[in-house]
Amino acid sequence: MSQENNNQPAFKYEKPFERFLWASRLLVLVAVIPSLLGAFVLFMIGTADIFNVVISAVKYYFLGSGDDIHDSVVPGIIMAVDIYLIAVVLLIFGTGIYRLFVSPIDEAEQHTPAHPFNVASFDQLKDKIARVVILAVIIEFFRAVVDIRFQTPLDAIYLAASILALAGGLYLMSRAQKHENNAH
Repeated sequence: MSQENNNQPAFKYEKPFERFLWASRLLVLVAVIPSLLGAFVLFMIGTADIFNVVISAVKYYFLGSGDDIHDSVVPGIIMAVDIYLIAVVLLIFGTGIYRLFVSPIDEAEQHTPAHPFNVASFDQLKDKIARVVILAVIIEFFRAVVDIRFQTPLDAIYLAASILALAGGLYLMSRAQKHENNAH
């Protein structure tokens, strides 16, 4: 039964039940807080990885000690960037879910609407997260490429085709972004 022209609740407990339903939106904090904590931990891990690469480089070049770093510097930095991107995914997810369910973030509202924390819908949150995940996959691809040892000329062709496919995907992603920005 619905309310028509009068302001009487449809049943005795409608108002308390609606308050309960409205308060249930705070359940998303169960996902928001661990997402932000996970992002913090991943930022710390990525930073520690970068510091380890820097320390190894200093030891190798300036102190003349340590193992040869030429095979480990680039993969180490790529891995750290990948970890940072996953941290960004968690950060965008946590703040986006908070904004959609609990409340807009006042500080983010003062910035441009394109700020990653300003999401207006699940689709927009999903798109922002998908873009960062795609970048993380590309970074992971480059990390794998660094370790490739070509056995046949066909391996080089496969690598070129993979790079072409990635470039095409990035181009399409940028076109979709431009189309989305023009629509708003």
